[in-house]
Amino acid sequence: MSAKTFASQGDLAEKKATFTELAPGAYAYTTEGDPNSGVIIGDDAVMVVDARATPVLARELIAAIRSVTDKPIRYVLLTHYHAVRVLGASAYGADHVIASRGTHELIHERGADDFKSEVQRFPRLFQAVESVPGLTWPNVVFDERLTLFLGKREIEIRHLGRGHTKGDTVAWLPKERVLFSGDLVEYGATPYAGDAYFNDWPQTLERLASLKAEKLVPGRGDALTDAKSSADAIAGTREFISTIAGEAKRAVGEKKSLKAAFDAVHAKMEPRYGKWVIFEHCLPFDVSRAFDEASGITDPRVWTAERDIEMWSALQAAPPA
Repeated sequence: MSAKTFASQGDLAEKKATFTELAPGAYAYTTEGDPNSGVIIGDDAVMVVDARATPVLARELIAAIRSVTDKPIRYVLLTHYHAVRVLGASAYGADHVIASRGTHELIHERGADDFKSEVQRFPRLFQAVESVPGLTWPNVVFDERLTLFLGKREIEIRHLGRGHTKGDTVAWLPKERVLFSGDLVEYGATPYAGDAYFNDWPQTLERLASLKAEKLVPGRGDALTDAKSSADAIAGTREFISTIAGEAKRAVGEKKSLKAAFDAVHAKMEPRYGKWVIFEHCLPFDVSRAFDEASGITDPRVWTAERDIEMWSALQAAPPA
């Protein structure tokens, strides 16, 4: 296996943003495999689903919103705690920043470490890192379900179980049958599972599938505009996660090293998934976490900038750029 540039440090090409209306007042902001955001316009206010990585990037989304409405952006929903999703929140001036209790706990526990780690992994997404005023803190925290009415617009905010993180949250428009999944679901992009719960994720995806979404905004990749493609994206994510988990359990059962497990998983999955966005970036983190869970480490260990480099050097045999 050839040496590989650390994480996404070699990914410097700018991405084209697309702002797509999936239902009246419900939009997907997609960026060629970079993290997506959602926009929900109610009668008197706007909700943003995932805030982008920095206030500078958030202002690009604000410009797209202003092309279709002048209503105030009063709500920001965090689907989980990762820095690329949350650190742009200050740009919106929202009254309410919403997150699950699990996400709130993770920000307390590891938000600062995650900030440093992700800046190192994604330099292009954090080019304006100086515009980040600090960690994003939710001021509305819920346990399993919260229903908001933006006038007549009903938004169900749900924590359906652990998966990508322990705090994953989705936004569901029951009337329009539009689902904003965060990184619980990806489409043509590699699921990041460094902070995942592999044993729980498939069941959480089953609960998502039971909603029978007709439109779906994944964490990365194109927005899905029909029921079949939405279901396929959920199934594809489940298959990817289940394959890694199965291979990790096999490796631990055979008393293989983490490096041997990673090499086996890479050889098995690269022919099918190697073209998915950020495959080489995600797979070492994914296998490391799956190996830990299969070894009995229930909760994900904290990723720090230092741990990132140590792991990468051991598995990908390439120093950071």
